[in-house]
Amino acid sequence: MDKLSITGGARLAGDVAVSGAKNAALPILCASLLTADTITLHNVPALNDIGTALRLLDRMGVRAEQGRDHTISLNAAQVSSLEAPYEMVKTMRASILVLGPLLTRFGEARVSLPGGCAIGQRPVDQHIKGLAAMGADIKIEHGFVVAKAARLKGASIRTDMVTVTGTENLLMAAVLAKGQTILENAAREPEISDLAELLIKMGARIQGHGTDRIVIDGVDALHGASHRVVADRIEAGTFLCAVGAAGGDIMLRQAAPDTMGALLDKLQEAGMTIECGPDWIRGTMRDRPRAVGIRTHEYPGFPTDMQAQLMALNCIASGTAVMVENIFENRFMHVQELGRMGAQIDIDGHTAVVTGVPALSGATVMATDLRASASLVIAGLAAKGHTTVERIYHLDRGYEHMEQKLRAIGADIQRVSDKEAA
Repeated sequence: MDKLSITGGARLAGDVAVSGAKNAALPILCASLLTADTITLHNVPALNDIGTALRLLDRMGVRAEQGRDHTISLNAAQVSSLEAPYEMVKTMRASILVLGPLLTRFGEARVSLPGGCAIGQRPVDQHIKGLAAMGADIKIEHGFVVAKAARLKGASIRTDMVTVTGTENLLMAAVLAKGQTILENAAREPEISDLAELLIKMGARIQGHGTDRIVIDGVDALHGASHRVVADRIEAGTFLCAVGAAGGDIMLRQAAPDTMGALLDKLQEAGMTIECGPDWIRGTMRDRPRAVGIRTHEYPGFPTDMQAQLMALNCIASGTAVMVENIFENRFMHVQELGRMGAQIDIDGHTAVVTGVPALSGATVMATDLRASASLVIAGLAAKGHTTVERIYHLDRGYEHMEQKLRAIGADIQRVSDKEAA
């Protein structure tokens, strides 16, 4: 099993090309099921989760051709299976996103209940509620969601909570439904807008994406299209937090700063100098950061996917920060590992009080989930001495060649296998 070996203390400087967003690419890959024509996607990140999604689609009969420069063409003209089995989806929650496309195009679907990171309960009841409102007959049998519908019908759907994957699933289901569907209390994340833009290129009629009220007028069929996946705001934010903690000057290319307002505001509050253009961000940190408090919230609030990384920065910041996690109930698993490095963090329910220390000390730590992995890498870059981050298969689910990108801007970081370590 691979590990990351980090010697902290190096300032980071240079250019980083931001990859395409995992959280946009996954629903977009599933959208290929909505048409018999070819969908060509650009800027698709090379990640383990993307590989899992492609294997799942391949099992269903979707043909995928990978070209140069992160391009993938998908064709679902000969779908042979309407089932997403447990063994294919247990490692990735986003697999539930095949449910809406299969049901709306083929009239039935059998999808295993998903797995993914152990950061808290993420039920799919809102997906089921919405599809049932559109006329689907849905049962939970032997760990599967089993859904049937002659043709989905437009409906007015208000979810009980803001749900990103729920909004995406219902959006994809609605584009081929008969009549108009209105999604109230819809999630507003940029990745949903990116999905909607692809669907519109395919012939869908969608208005209001990017707001909490999306209106979809169903069409009889969709056609092929070409689309570039939006830049990964979480990857970009992770590299900025790394520079904030370790110090340095970074230029992020192919970025989407207009999707990152809440995080950029907090980094400026921490003392980072931020400059932005249409597709680039420059972040400079010359001094010790100042502690900054946050409350995670649905977009456009501070993203839960950046809470752990900012916590790593706060661990060596001047002052005390209060960080409140409002999205997931089990997303402080990195706290114990940061404590092994000398961090001073007190937990009370959904609140973490982080008192900055002058320096962390390197240690062997274990990643527990995707974003926790990134926080431990950031801590290692800022720490004195040597840090080993174990179980980095979590990291590979959501960051493309992270150690290579960090090494290119001056980090002393290496990937090692157990054999090499021995």
